[in-house]
Amino acid sequence: MNNIIKKIQLNTDTYLMRIINPEIAAHAKPGHFVIIKTSEQGERIPLTISDTDDDWIEITFQAIGLSTKLLAKLKEGETVRDLLGPLGKEKELIKRKRVLGIAGGVGVAPLYPQLKAFRNMDAKIDLVVGARNIDNLLFLERFESICHDIYLSTDDGSEGIKGTVIDVLKGLNLKVYDEIIVIGPCLMMKAVVDFCKHAKAFISVSLNPIMIDGTGMCGECRVSINGESRFTCIDGPDFDGRAVDFNELALRQKTFKDEEHLCQLEVSDEQT
Repeated sequence: MNNIIKKIQLNTDTYLMRIINPEIAAHAKPGHFVIIKTSEQGERIPLTISDTDDDWIEITFQAIGLSTKLLAKLKEGETVRDLLGPLGKEKELIKRKRVLGIAGGVGVAPLYPQLKAFRNMDAKIDLVVGARNIDNLLFLERFESICHDIYLSTDDGSEGIKGTVIDVLKGLNLKVYDEIIVIGPCLMMKAVVDFCKHAKAFISVSLNPIMIDGTGMCGECRVSINGESRFTCIDGPDFDGRAVDFNELALRQKTFKDEEHLCQLEVSDEQT
C-alpha cells in the first residue's frame, strides 16, 4: 500500500505520481482529494486526485513549498508515509449538452477527471488552457481524446495566443455552454467568473485555500459562499463560482507565507 509505481517530472517543478491504494481508488470520484504526509512529523498536503485505475490513484503537484519539495524527492518503489482519502465532496454531475473547461497551469490536473466524466455522459466538451509558457501546458494529449475544441494561451506566446485565458474567452460564444468549470490560481478564477458572470451557464470553481486537517475540525479552510461560511474540505472543493468571496480567499491563502519562508530558510541552512 502507498507504493509509488510511477513518477514523471512534467516540467521544472511539476510532478505526476501514481500511488498504489486500491481502497481509495475504488471510492474516488471527480472532485475528491487526498491528504499526504511524507514523514511522521511532516505537513499534511492536500492534493486533488487527477486520475484513478483499479488499484492506484494519481496526483499531480508543483514542488514549490517545503512539503511538496520533500514529496518530489520520493522515487518509484518508495512508499508515501500516510495517505488519507478520498476526501471532500464529489463533483455534482448534471446532464449537460455542452461544457467549457478553463484551466490555469496545473489546474488541468483536477479538471481532467471532471471533463472526462461529462464526456462519458455524452456532453460536448471544449477546453481553454492558459500557462506561462509552452513547458507549463500539461495533459494536452489526455484532453485531445475527450475534447472537441482546445484553445491555448501563453504569457510569452510560445504556444497558442499570446495573452491570458480571458483573451481566448473574448473570442468564444459563451451562450452555447450549459456549464463552465474553472480551475486554477485564485486571481485567475476570479477574473474568469467576473468575465463570464452574465453567461447563462452554471459556473463551477475548485477552491484551494490553506488546509490543515482536511476533515472540517480545524476550520482553516473556511470560505465565504453567498456570505455564509463553508469549509472547503467537507463542503467542497467545488462551489458555485458566482457565490465565492474571492477577495477573502486570496487573503486567507497568504496566512502562512512568512512561516513557510522561514522554514525553507532553516532547511537551506541545514543543508549548507
